[in-house]
Amino acid sequence: MTLPNQYLLSSLLQLNTRCNSGFHHGIGVLAWMYPPVHRLLGWATRPSKLSLKRCVWRLDQLQAITYQEVLVKGLPAESDQATINRFPTLLDAVLVNNQGDKLGYIADLFFNIKTGNILYYLVSRSNPKLPGTSRWRFDLSRIIDQQPGCVYSNINVLDELPIIKSSLRQDFFKKSKVIKDNILEISNLANQKLEGWLDDNELDYSSNNRNSYDTLESSKFNEEESFNNINNFDINDEYSNFREYNETKNLKDNDEDPWI
Repeated sequence: MTLPNQYLLSSLLQLNTRCNSGFHHGIGVLAWMYPPVHRLLGWATRPSKLSLKRCVWRLDQLQAITYQEVLVKGLPAESDQATINRFPTLLDAVLVNNQGDKLGYIADLFFNIKTGNILYYLVSRSNPKLPGTSRWRFDLSRIIDQQPGCVYSNINVLDELPIIKSSLRQDFFKKSKVIKDNILEISNLANQKLEGWLDDNELDYSSNNRNSYDTLESSKFNEEESFNNINNFDINDEYSNFREYNETKNLKDNDEDPWI
């Protein structure tokens, strides 16, 4: 059974530790590290909840990691809780930005199993012991200075860091933002289509009004022409009839006059 090249510290501490003699030494309670060079040296386990004894293991004692337990070789160094509490560590340290504001806490770390070199830290905005909180990746190059219990960085806000694990609250905000953006986009498209439809109807309405006006003017002109033609025709007919009547009357009068 081979060891992975990289591993998460919190996952290691959750597993039960069993030596090559077959004895179980409990789960991990604390990481043993050397903060100046960002290196993990080992971890401590608690064999029993009623015992004050703690077992300290070196990282090179790791033999294999299974789904439920960690297999180690050799014997541990025995200590107590008061002693291991004095181990230097950056876990649970406060993360401060370049303006001196508190951003969160150093909650976890990702390390190389063979060398123990810490690859990067994981930062939590709130208490890292609360389950389901978000984790941001905090690279070593972001560290400006460090002191016991405090780490100074060159960032302003946590959103500048890549998020590794999002909480339910963060997922809800992300999904709600996506839904809000989609609704806004659909609303904008609908408004654009509605404005285009109104513009087209306005053009059609003005065009129809113009055609109706032209048709109305043309019909009025045709009616006037027809009226003028009818009047002229009637006047000409009446004049012709009147002239024929006068000529006929004159002829009759001439016939009746014997002196002519």
